[in-house]
Amino acid sequence: MSFTPRQGAAAAALAGILGAALGTGVGYLLAPLVDRGSAPLTAVGGATIDRAPEGAREFAIEAFGTSDKAALLVLIALIMAVLAAFAGLAELRRPPVGLVLFGLFGALGSIAAATRPTADISWALPTLLGVAVGMAALKGLIRRIQPRTDPTSRTADADVERSHDAAVSAGRRKFLIGAGAVGGGVIVTGLGGVALRRSVGNVGADRAAFDVPAATNSVTTAAPGASPGTPFLTPNDDFYRIDTALAVPQVDSERWSLRIHGMVEREIRIDLARLRREHTAVDAVVTLTCVSNSVGGDLVGNAKWTGYRLRDLLAAAGPAADADMVLSTSADGWTAGTPLAALTDGRDALLAVGMNGEPLPIEHGYPVRMVVPGLYGYVSATKWVVSLEVTRFDRAQAYWTTLGWAEKGPIKTSSRIDVPRPNSSVSTGPVTVGGVAWAQGRGISAVQVRVDDGRWQDAELIDPDLVDAWRLWKWEWNAEPGRHQLTVRAIDGEGNPQIETEAPSVPDGATGLDTIGVTVRS
Repeated sequence: MSFTPRQGAAAAALAGILGAALGTGVGYLLAPLVDRGSAPLTAVGGATIDRAPEGAREFAIEAFGTSDKAALLVLIALIMAVLAAFAGLAELRRPPVGLVLFGLFGALGSIAAATRPTADISWALPTLLGVAVGMAALKGLIRRIQPRTDPTSRTADADVERSHDAAVSAGRRKFLIGAGAVGGGVIVTGLGGVALRRSVGNVGADRAAFDVPAATNSVTTAAPGASPGTPFLTPNDDFYRIDTALAVPQVDSERWSLRIHGMVEREIRIDLARLRREHTAVDAVVTLTCVSNSVGGDLVGNAKWTGYRLRDLLAAAGPAADADMVLSTSADGWTAGTPLAALTDGRDALLAVGMNGEPLPIEHGYPVRMVVPGLYGYVSATKWVVSLEVTRFDRAQAYWTTLGWAEKGPIKTSSRIDVPRPNSSVSTGPVTVGGVAWAQGRGISAVQVRVDDGRWQDAELIDPDLVDAWRLWKWEWNAEPGRHQLTVRAIDGEGNPQIETEAPSVPDGATGLDTIGVTVRS
């Protein structure tokens, strides 16, 4: 043998990892030719999200926030590496068990790709071809760990020792050369995949040329007395992103169209050119909130959206009198069930094409998404929207409602302290406490702050005061030395105080009061 047993085991494990990495790289390189979502890691990750227990989803969002997708991909890659190392060891000790394991993993990955919501059988090809290459790489590297010798050769003892040393050196060198070649292949396929994704199917150039239509109305977005640390409009780059798309859909604006169908008098299919020609664009400042947002959390953002009123589009289709739900579908197959009334009752429910004066970011639904005030995003904020099916709640279920979330998801009144930061230290004397409060559809009439177990004190509300946007607030605190707790609560525009009882986000949004600890230095 060219390796000691321990060295051979390490080399075999490395061979398995390199083979899997090369196979994944080949799949990543080929995926843009089929669909970005067909890449092995992406397909497996999507299937994992769809089948993960609800508790696991909530843990991921709470632990990693908007980095949950990156964390999932890293976890899957680590698991794949461990399994690949095991396959390498198996191939060294009991061939062809390792190759069989590779084939099994490839079959599972291919099934995951081919069964994605918008997939067809071609989605399995990147994974199948990648696994074939990975298996070949594994087999070649394992052969270099145990090179064949000629049993008929006979030499003197000294010659045998010299021959053995030379074989050991040559065997290790061959393995390292082979491992280096496979590693180079991993780099080449990875970089090639990145380059191909930039040139095939990427809508970055399309977005750069997209003109946001001029709105016919005017909305106030300036907040001259802004709360410290919290802009009234959340910058696009800072806006939270929670969705199930590991591969962000790339939808060309000229090819996009929306189908309105189901329980309607007439089915409609409309593209952007027709939208611009037949409908009037408007602006609306709307705060979006994720149902997974914890009390005091940051899965909430406020933006000025430009788009077209959904009630006008639905009116053109003529919903049936007994319809009560619209099932919206994303380009990647994700669905949301929105109460029909929320799209037709006069609120600024939009088919949005602009965000803070710019085309929608690709990650936030370019070229077209839904924005519906007063509802959590899981029942309303469909990105990359391509279909609106008018139906009933007793006939259809959407993605999250099949997993136990509430059907209608009205947003609950909430508030948050942004400054001082939790567990921070401040000086004795005047301290500005500030944050945001929201109750979309009802507005905010008051915000109150309490120090420790003291009385509630009114904070100053900062304009603009818009019914569907969050309200900035601040309160001047004469801080005394010691450790203190600050608590905030909001009162909505209908006079209802924020719910103080603590409850988790499942099934219809968290409740409780945001409380932070602050140390005041003497």
